Amino acid sequence: MPGVDSSILAKSPLLESLLPVELESLTLLFTAVDVAAAEVVLREGEVGDSLFIVASGVLDVLVHTEGGDVVVGAVGVGESFGEISLIDKSPRSATVRARAPATLYVLTHDALHGFAKSHRNGFTWLMVNVARGLAHKLREANRKLAERR
Repeated sequence: MPGVDSSILAKSPLLESLLPVELESLTLLFTAVDVAAAEVVLREGEVGDSLFIVASGVLDVLVHTEGGDVVVGAVGVGESFGEISLIDKSPRSATVRARAPATLYVLTHDALHGFAKSHRNGFTWLMVNVARGLAHKLREANRKLAERR
């Protein structure tokens, strides 16, 4: 299993504005996971407890419709997915599947709360960045919906 490369995490918009000491502490809380081509990382409808940052590879984001699964987006190096589960612990809103072999960095809900206790400012910035990322994804989804009409 590969280790976590802090330089990849440092480039992720999710970790923007963290102090070096906060990034260093947070890096220790991530675990690296290799996934095979076509492997489903998370499934729509399942309850999640972690977020992912893509260290290598590209993954497709799919939503189930009456006509089958539809690719609604993709995530690549430095991008994150699964953040909603850290906020509300509701069922996943999409399925994420690897296009080719990939490496992901995983941060669990419990690890994040440990970070919050020791690095309140870093936790605040991380949550601000989660909100920014989700707002961007919502705007993009709205734009795509408007184009279809």
